[in-house]
Amino acid sequence: MVRQFIWRIAWMAVSCLGLHLSVAAQGRLDSLHHLNEVVITAKPYKEVIPAQRLGGLQLERLNTHNVADALRYFSGVQIKDYGGMGGLKTVDVRNMGSHHVGVFYDGIQIGNSQNGVVDLGRFSLDDLEELSLYNGQKSEIFQSAKDFASASAVYLKTRKPRFEGGKKTNLLVRYKAGSIQLINPSVRLEQKLNDDLSLSLSGEYMKSDGQYKFRYKRLNQVGEVAYDTTATRWNSDIEAYRIEAGIYGVVRDGYWQAKLYYYDSERGLPGAIVKNVWQNGERQGDKNLFAQATFVKDVTPKYKLQLNGKFAYDYTHYLSRDTVQFLQENVTKKMQFDNTYYQQDWYLSLVNMYSILPVWDISFSVDFQYNKLNAVMRGVGTPFTFPQRYTAWAALATALNLGKWKLQADVLGTFVIERVRNNVQAPDKSEFSPALIVGYKPFRHHDFNLRAFYKRIFRLPTFNDLYYAQIGFSQLNPEFTDQLNVGGSYQKTFKSGWIDKVSVQADVYYAAITDKIIAAPTGSSFRWMMTNMGKVESKGVDVSAAVSGHIGLVKLHTNLSYSFTKAQDFTKVNGKKLSSYGDQIPYTPWHSGSLIAGAEYGSWTLNYSFIYVGERYNGAVNNIPRNYVEPWYTHDFSLQKEFRIRDRYLLKASVEMNNALNQYCDVVLNYPMPGRNFRLVVSLSL
Repeated sequence: MVRQFIWRIAWMAVSCLGLHLSVAAQGRLDSLHHLNEVVITAKPYKEVIPAQRLGGLQLERLNTHNVADALRYFSGVQIKDYGGMGGLKTVDVRNMGSHHVGVFYDGIQIGNSQNGVVDLGRFSLDDLEELSLYNGQKSEIFQSAKDFASASAVYLKTRKPRFEGGKKTNLLVRYKAGSIQLINPSVRLEQKLNDDLSLSLSGEYMKSDGQYKFRYKRLNQVGEVAYDTTATRWNSDIEAYRIEAGIYGVVRDGYWQAKLYYYDSERGLPGAIVKNVWQNGERQGDKNLFAQATFVKDVTPKYKLQLNGKFAYDYTHYLSRDTVQFLQENVTKKMQFDNTYYQQDWYLSLVNMYSILPVWDISFSVDFQYNKLNAVMRGVGTPFTFPQRYTAWAALATALNLGKWKLQADVLGTFVIERVRNNVQAPDKSEFSPALIVGYKPFRHHDFNLRAFYKRIFRLPTFNDLYYAQIGFSQLNPEFTDQLNVGGSYQKTFKSGWIDKVSVQADVYYAAITDKIIAAPTGSSFRWMMTNMGKVESKGVDVSAAVSGHIGLVKLHTNLSYSFTKAQDFTKVNGKKLSSYGDQIPYTPWHSGSLIAGAEYGSWTLNYSFIYVGERYNGAVNNIPRNYVEPWYTHDFSLQKEFRIRDRYLLKASVEMNNALNQYCDVVLNYPMPGRNFRLVVSLSL
């Protein structure tokens, strides 16, 4: 079966390459009539649904440590932050769950077949050029099949070397220090080898003891104060290294780039504060390595090709010396964990796009991925499964640009084969998923656009969902999501007055998840099992606006986002409604929003940011007063000054104050966040 599957994928790839070779031969004949100069003639992308973006200086000015912190400023996004410097940070878009969000690094997805969660805390902003979020999917058809395979997508675009004024070398040295005993130096070197080739090398070190004060206040069942004290957060320390290298090349009518990434961390996992336990002994060590490459070329004026490849190796060591007690049939069990996991990920992608007419494009992409998970699990009686997964995606997409109307449609086929060494194997799967996107521009001389999309997609159960000891269930079905979205955008530039530019986006959406995978008891309070019995419906409004202007020599900019969400649990078990039926799902606020405002005067920059998360309910099942969580918000300020030294060097210094009002809060119940803290950043560019 595996052999037939591989032959099928090979046949699709060879067919695509055969088309490429025939068109490339014609391209070589055509190239005889052109001068030997470097010209990139790629067709401009035709995005129907614009992304929410943060880039350039705006990213640099935010009081953020990592990608997760920056994503908070997008509408429709909720970040699960488990507190402290070492705590896990994941993203949830429109309440569909972290597993439904694809995270792409320079166009290639970051994977985790073990648990499906990408820890955004390990990605620094120092090397990022742009951070963008797409609801549904990126609305252009020249992309890999995996780009179509998520309910929403986050794209991390790293900086590419740029050389001005005849320079051949760029060097940036940055040092950050702050509260919670934070030290965070980094360096980035860029070198121009020739007109067609350049490279970059960057490194970063971060260390923090993770100890900070927090307020702990809890009520009992009758509403009286049970605890109200100030304590210190323990076991949230982290020590991490990141090394990254990139090489960038230009070819005739195209480009290529390759990236090598390595991350190594040792951290404490700050556990939940329950039953008067203030610290625990959980530790986690990670080593993440990947190498990836991309090649893009306009083979002819009508045919465009993209090749992607990646290898990733992830090592995780989880250690818990605390005593964990489970009750099974009135028997107390004490368990400790010392587990090591090894993941391998091999990925290849081929994308073809052909212009049938100037207004009509069609694309076909084929992706193949192989995942393998090994483990050493000490103290666990059940033998580890040692799963392997072969996955292929094939996407056929088309785009029409009819002036006022833009239409895009695609269908994605996903084919999965599971293999295990021990225990019960999950069944093979094949699914087809459609999407349709429509854009309309009613006025010729005004930048006003309407859009709508429908998308049906699913997420595969992770290896943990299927095979984790005492919990996994190998017969799980995928989670399916249906999304409907209607929205519009308006943008206007002013030639006079103090306002320079205004842009507004607004969307109304509906999303439903069926066959949601949740943990359910099996009759024993010790053994739980993952099962398909959940249904969640989410509907809401996302609004974002940006205004830039000036008053004399002072430049001003403002970004505002707001979200209203109603996400309800409609889960039934054996046809019976649960007690939580119709309730707002945990950690989902009805109202949330953010504000970024800044002013520039000469070499001075003042920035203010505000995040608000409204009332919600914690991770318990029901929306009852005991589980109610009050709103939280933060006010952050930063002041930056630039110094020019001999017209060759640029020195920047900034001072930041985060959570200025010292508000104590839990993003996730019993995982307290830091109060007021400060940071100093100094950077030197050569």
